[in-house]
Amino acid sequence: MRAVYYERVGPAAEVLQHAELPDPQPAAGEVRVRVQWSGVNPSDVKTRGGVRSRTLPFARIIPHSDGMGVVDRVGEGVDARRIGERVWLWNAAWGRPFGTAAELVCLPARQAVPLPEGVSGEAGACLGIPALTAMHAVLTAGGVAGKTVLVAGGAGAVSHYALQIASRMGVGRLVTTVSSEAKAALARAAGADVVIDYKTEPVAERLKEITGGRGVDRVIELDLAANAALDCEVLRTGGEVVAYGSGPQPLNLPFPVLLAKNLELRFFMVYHLAEADRERATAALQRMLARGELQHNVAMRLPLAKIAEAHEVVEQGRAMGNVVLQVAGS
Repeated sequence: MRAVYYERVGPAAEVLQHAELPDPQPAAGEVRVRVQWSGVNPSDVKTRGGVRSRTLPFARIIPHSDGMGVVDRVGEGVDARRIGERVWLWNAAWGRPFGTAAELVCLPARQAVPLPEGVSGEAGACLGIPALTAMHAVLTAGGVAGKTVLVAGGAGAVSHYALQIASRMGVGRLVTTVSSEAKAALARAAGADVVIDYKTEPVAERLKEITGGRGVDRVIELDLAANAALDCEVLRTGGEVVAYGSGPQPLNLPFPVLLAKNLELRFFMVYHLAEADRERATAALQRMLARGELQHNVAMRLPLAKIAEAHEVVEQGRAMGNVVLQVAGS
């Protein structure tokens, strides 16, 4: 099979290698998927670049946890009727050396989820991390029904899904921040009631005005290190931050404010979702996909041969949406 791998961390153009590797065979409880689309996420890029660790957990890593393809073989104990099924994948390269940047990938059968009819292959490669992260951020801690919610960075891959999901989950008022008019238009189309350009508008003052001085009930946060002070300022007493990401700078939290306002901080990593939380988020996502309720903001489609370029685009934050690689004809 055709595949891309790396054996050391470093710049994408230097460490990503293209090769023909032996076709993998599914073990008991696994399916083999012929990959059509591979999703490139910031976590994939950070791991390859050595941001979290300079030591690789495996001697050779085929990257990317998200993907979409067709089951072409099953291991012992898996229903053979799954052969031919279109599926989307999650955690393919998490704790494993075999991700979706290859023509074939074997993984536990439950990590290959049937892709509802009518959902494109490109969209299927955006679900494992962006869409599931957004879904859990909306559903956790009692959900968002009736609440005023601030989604930070509404044009981002996760945030764009979070706006759409929250708007369909009974949210009271949905606010987001952006940095350009193009991003504002995208956020409005996704369901935001109020869009604040943080480069030209005083975010805290606008939110106080919007909420009558009360503050928002929940912040869904993509960069807690950058926005911690703002989040604490704009949350109501007893409000909550649901954080799924943070930048490289140290995280400094204003403890007196947290204490005085009885604020709650909730952190999660989508790779580590509890089984019940993952099942709930997946089921809700499947229902929305089947009903055609979600827009999928695929910003860039490139062939697998241009994987280094895709990594650089994600690394530099140049894409307004998801970046996917075409591995085989879709």
